[in-house]
Amino acid sequence: MEVTFKKARLMKNRNSVQAATGEESESECKSESYPGSQTFGWWALPEPTLLNIFERLSVVDLLQASLCCRRWNEVANDDLLWRLKFQERFRASPSIQLKPGAQSWRHEYQRLSTHIPFVLTQRLEPTMETNHGHTHQVLHVSFAHNGEMFATCSKDGYVIVWNANHPCTERYAHNMKQFSWKYSQYSQFNQSDTLLLVSGVHFGSPQSTSGEIAVFYLGATESHLRCRVVNRPYDIFGTWFSDQYLISGDLHWLAHLVSTSVLWLNKANQEIDSEHVPIMSQMYKFYNRNASSVRAIMIARCPWLEESNDPLAAAVEDASTAALPPKNDQGHSSLASGNPLSHAASLRRTRSATPEENNLPDISEQRSKERTGDATIHYLDEYRKAVAPANEANDEEEDEEYESMDVHEEYDELESNMPKYLIFSTGSKTFTPHQIGFKRIRNIYFPKKLDPGPSLKQRIAAKKAAEQQQQQTPRNDPDWWDYESVKDRFDQVDKVIDLHGHIIGMALSPDHRYLYVNTRPWPHDYVITNPLEPPPIAQEIDIHVIDLMTLKRVGNMLRAHKAYTPSTECFFIFLDVCEEYVASGAEDHHAYLWDRYYGISLAKFKHSDVVNSVAFNPRDSEMLVTTSDDYTIKVWRSRAKAKEYNIPINVSESFELKHKN
Repeated sequence: MEVTFKKARLMKNRNSVQAATGEESESECKSESYPGSQTFGWWALPEPTLLNIFERLSVVDLLQASLCCRRWNEVANDDLLWRLKFQERFRASPSIQLKPGAQSWRHEYQRLSTHIPFVLTQRLEPTMETNHGHTHQVLHVSFAHNGEMFATCSKDGYVIVWNANHPCTERYAHNMKQFSWKYSQYSQFNQSDTLLLVSGVHFGSPQSTSGEIAVFYLGATESHLRCRVVNRPYDIFGTWFSDQYLISGDLHWLAHLVSTSVLWLNKANQEIDSEHVPIMSQMYKFYNRNASSVRAIMIARCPWLEESNDPLAAAVEDASTAALPPKNDQGHSSLASGNPLSHAASLRRTRSATPEENNLPDISEQRSKERTGDATIHYLDEYRKAVAPANEANDEEEDEEYESMDVHEEYDELESNMPKYLIFSTGSKTFTPHQIGFKRIRNIYFPKKLDPGPSLKQRIAAKKAAEQQQQQTPRNDPDWWDYESVKDRFDQVDKVIDLHGHIIGMALSPDHRYLYVNTRPWPHDYVITNPLEPPPIAQEIDIHVIDLMTLKRVGNMLRAHKAYTPSTECFFIFLDVCEEYVASGAEDHHAYLWDRYYGISLAKFKHSDVVNSVAFNPRDSEMLVTTSDDYTIKVWRSRAKAKEYNIPINVSESFELKHKN
């Protein structure tokens, strides 16, 4: 029965070939007349045997074999065969299904072989022919949403805007040292790509944490400064709240090791029509203890967020108390290479704390022990289940959003109709950031007119009355160390996730559904006895993935850490996420690339010093830009793009990552 079925299938295949070619060979006629003869030929091998042979061929030989005849082509394109080839080449887990929306396993194999950024197509640095490029460590790179520009920041004090088309050329350059900046450290384009936010560090003593934000207009032919905003500490960075409004920060010390971080909403232009029109408004005021502060703020646009599915609804009170552990005493500051953490100079006192609160499910328990530290991003099943419906909606939404950007309107009403999260790194046990804070943004109102307040006469009278009252009743200052007695003066953090390590970078997925976080983990059994002496940190970087729909961790990449070093010289290592890939810098002089869905590590890209930042072109995931302390900016494109642009294939500085069995 089985032989008859296979023979019928062979006859059908041969008939289809004959119909296509219009020919019938003598041997084919003979074998058709004598089914039991030995003249079937290689083309007529039983399919299981043929598949068994194809499994043992290299991909190059398999592709060659598929050209022999139509039947071999059909068998060589068997999806299960290519699934095995995919798992063999990229060491993907057999339990992971085909990525939703992908055509086939063969297509995925081709994508990860020829369409990932891999070819070094440009090295942007000053040369004898051109003076374009940076002359010091390059700290950050960011892309415009339309994919046509990217901006780089450096310790030479410049921010440079580049054209992204090949070959990349300098478009605008601004020397920020004219504003008493020590260096520029971070940049971000607004949603319409008409404005560029640039964050930098002010000149001052080594203990200074003062910074500033500058906003530049980006036109077709020229770029100019629109406004400047104070920003302290400088590693708050700043972020766009909407297309025409940005968020900055300020820090005020209240007592020994206790401070408050104030976040301000600012117009992205300087008001010149009237002195009664405000340009900034206080947004939030958070309580900090143990010398910690709010840093690295970002805004997540969450169209799915409604009152009915708000993950914070049942836990707002619990989260606010979890964010605020013990009290503490004294430290020092140091400048590192790369982009260092701001250190509070007048830091002050503590009690022991152990990693007990906000414990997250250990995803590593769900993977086999022999694969620990294999540089694979491991996800919970719910992550990949959520990818399918998300992929179906994303493409249409992105296209609509991008088309709407073509109309540049200054008045955006703060995009009040879009639910948002304020996300930032912070701490509670020590001054280094080890927690992610979340605040649901509600009812943001920007005043249209300044309140003139009391007249001069009224202010003088009020001052005299206050002085008289103080003489009669001794002044009673708040006990800033007792949070419960002063918490009504501050905004509460809705949710805090403790990652038990030094947070050095964060990035949102393009749909703002997932937050990827770089950390340098602390030892598993760490104990903090002084907030100014944080635990040693691992030399390697871990990656954590948090689902903003549930505010739970759904993935991580945990390396097999063997060595821990003091955290005093730790600096920011930025990562980036596109629809298909994840990339990150590293201190080992390489940038790394992962497939986002399968979690597998794909490649690493060489520099001669620490790689500080990476960025994908949001309109072309086959283009990646990396920046380093070696003063260079490197542009990487896929083999397919290099061939399309007739670029010589230079892979001497990129390496495919092969996993151990």
